[in-house]
Amino acid sequence: MRFPAEPFRIKVVEPLRRVTREERERLIREAGLNIFAVPADSIYVDLLTDSGTSAMSDHQWAGLMLGDESYAGSRNYYHFAETVRGIFGYPHVIPTHQGRMAENLLFSSVLKPGDVVPNNIHFDTTRANVEHQKAEARDLVIDEGLDPTSPHPFKGNLDPVKLDRTLRQLGRERVPLVMITVTNNSGGGQPVAMANVREVREVCDRHGVPLIFDACRFAENCWFIQQREPGYANRPVREIAREMFALGDGCTMSAKKDGLVNIGGFLALTNAEWVEKITNLLILVEGFPTYGGLAGRDLEAMARGLEEVLNEDYLAFRVGQVAQLGRMLDEAGVPIVKPVGGHAVYLDARRFLPAIPQSQFPGQSLVVALYREFGIRAVEVGSLMFGHRDPATGEHVYPTLDLVRLAIPRRVYTTEHMRYVAESVIQLHRERDRLKGLALVYEAPVLRHFTARLEELSGAETVAHGG
Repeated sequence: MRFPAEPFRIKVVEPLRRVTREERERLIREAGLNIFAVPADSIYVDLLTDSGTSAMSDHQWAGLMLGDESYAGSRNYYHFAETVRGIFGYPHVIPTHQGRMAENLLFSSVLKPGDVVPNNIHFDTTRANVEHQKAEARDLVIDEGLDPTSPHPFKGNLDPVKLDRTLRQLGRERVPLVMITVTNNSGGGQPVAMANVREVREVCDRHGVPLIFDACRFAENCWFIQQREPGYANRPVREIAREMFALGDGCTMSAKKDGLVNIGGFLALTNAEWVEKITNLLILVEGFPTYGGLAGRDLEAMARGLEEVLNEDYLAFRVGQVAQLGRMLDEAGVPIVKPVGGHAVYLDARRFLPAIPQSQFPGQSLVVALYREFGIRAVEVGSLMFGHRDPATGEHVYPTLDLVRLAIPRRVYTTEHMRYVAESVIQLHRERDRLKGLALVYEAPVLRHFTARLEELSGAETVAHGG
């Protein structure tokens, strides 16, 4: 066996509905070629996201029955806060209903127009929340992190030289914090090394700037440190996590990833002044500080999930299942981001569809074809999600990476599901020459990929603009 078998038994099943190709064709066209607008019950294998799609354990479901729905001071909050402090080490714990609200509260409280937030690579909501404050989200990942073929084991690393240069140029007054996203979602789910976190911390200390983690996949990142970084092979993942977070000043987290829950998030911080500002805003927009937009039962499920995610049998299977899907695709010649990350396999859309230029959204073309032909829902992480116009010149700006993410929900799909996905992608790769470019017909000013509508270009239009 090339990766561990499932470390759990299936206790409850949910039927999947197969719809015909004709119905899928109708649905995707009615959705404006936007997979976000397709009804979930028409999806066979849903790899849109690993956020909020995990299967909770019997222990978590049991915890729901212990929900204390007191408006203030719920016992579930105290259990949750104690769990977060035990894992992350930060004294102040602020629950939120999901990660983007944690980001919004943080950036609304500490950013001002003209500020810059360095990160390895911001993901979509993080970037949008920074830019909503009229600040700049600046990506400083190492060069290897922008090369899908590089074998670097920690392609999520933030480049300390680039960071030092940025801080020297801008000064402390324009950079209120530095972030590191673990794992680096936009760059292929790639991990960050402990040595890199130490280097970044040293740069931050020289300039007097706090370091904050986007920690939504922290356990997977710490698993990669254990497996790949010298000196950590015999260290428990929990200890690695405490060592990593001790190098920071706080974190935001969407617990819908490595919290193994369907809703929930939090901020954990050391800065009491920030906490006061954030808490005042939280009360206005989310709720009382001991529930933060969540029911008590959700806090209990989150506390239990944060403990379960550190189980190393689970992590071995979780990362192994994703790696096995990557191996099946790679062995068949499908271009993917390598090494395979922790939560998803990323198809390299630019190499998959070299005849379709970024201006015609090759990743989204691939997403549409995966659903239309095979009932698989994936998500584009490329020119549709991150492309934009330069505000100074009006020119279109496209990201270096144009990817399609196959995000694997935790504890949901079996090995046979992954085999079906692999065979479908491989077949689509063989027939890639018939895929066409796309054109935008509607886009929102922020996070356009969620609501955009597109149309398919004719083959002649794709060829004419290709190359």
